[in-house]
Amino acid sequence: MWKQWLIAIVLIVAVTAGAFIYTGLEQGAQEQGGGQAQASAVNVMAPEQRVVRDDIGAVANLRALNAVELTTEVSGRVVEINLEPGAGIAQGAVLLRLDDRQARADLAVIEAQLSDARRQFERAQRLRANNSVSQSQVDELRTSVDVSMAQRQAAQVRLENHRIEAPFAGVVGLSDVSIGAYLQAGTSITTLDTSNQMELSFAVPERFIGQVRLGQAVRATSPAFPGETFEGELIELASRINELSRTLSVRALIDNADGRLRPGQFMSASLTLQEREGLVIPEQAVMIRGDQKYVFVADDGIARRVSVQTGSRMPGMVEIVDGLAVDDQVVVTGQDRLSSGDRVRLLDSDLAIPENRFITSRES
Repeated sequence: MWKQWLIAIVLIVAVTAGAFIYTGLEQGAQEQGGGQAQASAVNVMAPEQRVVRDDIGAVANLRALNAVELTTEVSGRVVEINLEPGAGIAQGAVLLRLDDRQARADLAVIEAQLSDARRQFERAQRLRANNSVSQSQVDELRTSVDVSMAQRQAAQVRLENHRIEAPFAGVVGLSDVSIGAYLQAGTSITTLDTSNQMELSFAVPERFIGQVRLGQAVRATSPAFPGETFEGELIELASRINELSRTLSVRALIDNADGRLRPGQFMSASLTLQEREGLVIPEQAVMIRGDQKYVFVADDGIARRVSVQTGSRMPGMVEIVDGLAVDDQVVVTGQDRLSSGDRVRLLDSDLAIPENRFITSRES
């Protein structure tokens, strides 16, 4: 009886062991087959040859190319005023005139005195030819003529000071002056600024001054005009470095033909140091581990890790200085799950690839 129980136990153990072995072999076969069939789905993109710009970003301020605060030089009552805020005026236009009747009368008196002095001098010259008067008398009368001419010139200037004219073409600012108001000498009446071109002032960090030169392109943006870019060029460089900020002050000329920009306005400036041809790829394709930067390249369905050296960055894109060729297929999605040698399956969708941008930036 015990032999029968022993045989039964042996059979049960043999069947159980066989079942485990069969199941293990089947799972191993499935895992092996699955590893060969499954590949990581990725998007790829070939590096693009594009124009890359090295830019410096800076905070900037606008100022008028020509700006002046107009003030009165003499006292008087306002009898004429041509001050329309925001209006463009030509050079030499009369903006304000004070009552100049007294100045005109003073000028007339001096001109009469000058005319009399000239007649006496001319008569003395004729008499001198006959030795009827001395040379000293002739010289005295000549001096009187010269004095009268100087007085006439001074009176003419005082008369002209009753009028305020535009020293250059520009745009008139605000004014609180009214007809009939009595103004003291030195009273401010308005401002005058040029508007067709504006001066953009900003600072360049000391480490970039070896690359800065006149004529370089400058672009400026303002929160007042979202999405718009105002272009100009560098026209002036300071002769000294600021010892506190370690920066070089520079100025650019910005076109403002439509007159929308105003003096004192805040701007964000971008100075282009240089332009060159370079390879660019989506920034998301670059992986960083410590101080190493690398990308994955799809080569005949196999992922290959490639070390790269990056250059200038731009929104969504980065320049590759070394490590890639134009015909490489760079993995731009799914690379975070890859290891070198993994199988990959290329997707046709471009949804994961960002829009290409071309403007680089370097914060100052």
